Order: sequence, then C-alpha cells, then structure tokens
Amino acid sequence: MFKIIVVEDDRELNRAVSAFLNQNGYEATGCLSANEAYDALYGGNVFDLIISDIMMPGVDGFEFARTIREMDKNIPILFMTARDDFAAKQRGFRMGIDDYLVKPIDLEELLLHVEALLRRAGISTSRKLEIGSLVMDADERTVTVAGEDVPLTMREFNLLYKLLSYPKKAFTRSQLMDEFWDGETGSGPRTVDVYMTKLRQKFADCEDFEIVTVHGLGYKAVLK
Repeated sequence: MFKIIVVEDDRELNRAVSAFLNQNGYEATGCLSANEAYDALYGGNVFDLIISDIMMPGVDGFEFARTIREMDKNIPILFMTARDDFAAKQRGFRMGIDDYLVKPIDLEELLLHVEALLRRAGISTSRKLEIGSLVMDADERTVTVAGEDVPLTMREFNLLYKLLSYPKKAFTRSQLMDEFWDGETGSGPRTVDVYMTKLRQKFADCEDFEIVTVHGLGYKAVLK
C-alpha cells in the first residue's frame, strides 16, 4: 500500500483529502504543519509521495520543499495551494516540486495526479495483493479466491485491504473507524465488529489468511 503524507494546515481539507486517499487504496498521513511533517518523514516512516500546501504558519511550503529536496531527490512533491500566480508556480518547480494543483481541488482530479506522479517516479501503480489463492486489485476493486469472484462492498474491501497490507499488525476499532467511517454519526466502534463478522463469513473457505480478534484492542490479519 502506497503511503502519502498530506501537509495542510486547514484541518477539514486535510481530513477530507486524507480520507479520500485512504478510501482509494492509499495510506494517507495528515500533518497540519511542516514541522509535524518533518517528524513523520524522519521518524522511521517511509513515504512514497508528498502533498503540501504553500501558505502555512511557520515553515511555508517553499521552505518545506527545499528542505525535503536537500534530503531526498526522488520523492514526488505535489503542491496543493490557493496561489494561482505564475511566480509561485515558477518558484515551486525551481525548488524541485513535481506537480501543482490550485484550490479548490477536485478530489478525483487529485487522484489522477497522484497516480501519474507515482508512475513517473518509477513506482509501480499496480496495487495488487496476492496472498496464496487470494488476489485483491485496488484499482479494479475486485477480490478473487482461486479465480472465483468474492463480492465485497467498498468498505469491506477497504478494511480487508488494510489488514492484509500489514499482516500481524493489530489495528484498534477506533483507528479503523477514523479511517474508513470518516466521522459518520450514528456509528460506534462496535460497528467494526459487524464488518469483521461479514468478512469472516465471506472468506470462511479461504485458507490463506485469518482475521484474528486481538482482545481489548481490535483486529489483525494473520497469513497461514
């Protein structure tokens, strides 16, 4: 699963962009400032792409991009900003950014730019998980076991893809709710249990993995 860092001080926009990327097969980490992003980038995490605003308090997007380029020549950087002037675009590209989108952004268009940047960077955009007889295709939103289609809702697909992308890693119910329910009212953490029960039923005959309950915490996938 490709990891993307979203650096945007507008909390609601950050949340919306991160949630949309998560729902489309990526793992997005939202940061509200450049300094917060530095901590994420150099705290042992490995990211495949950066999306950054320009106008942020403290360290702005230009300085942030320059610092990143001094340390990493290859990671794609996409500016997502309200600044539509040529001077800002020129300065950004000269500092080493790879793409530039002007707010207000269309999330579907953002997704196309993300896919193109990963392609240009030489990162495979074939987002498939193959575990024994099970194949999950994040682009086609299809799941097969031994060549047979297993119909899943989008949320079921996203939950299973997340678990199988990080086998043996436990996720809390709250983590999964925050990522895949995006603040929906009327849904509590126990809603996750209902979805896990459905997934277990649908893959009861698949011998390649198991969804394990981590008591007092949440769930993880264990490969067999």
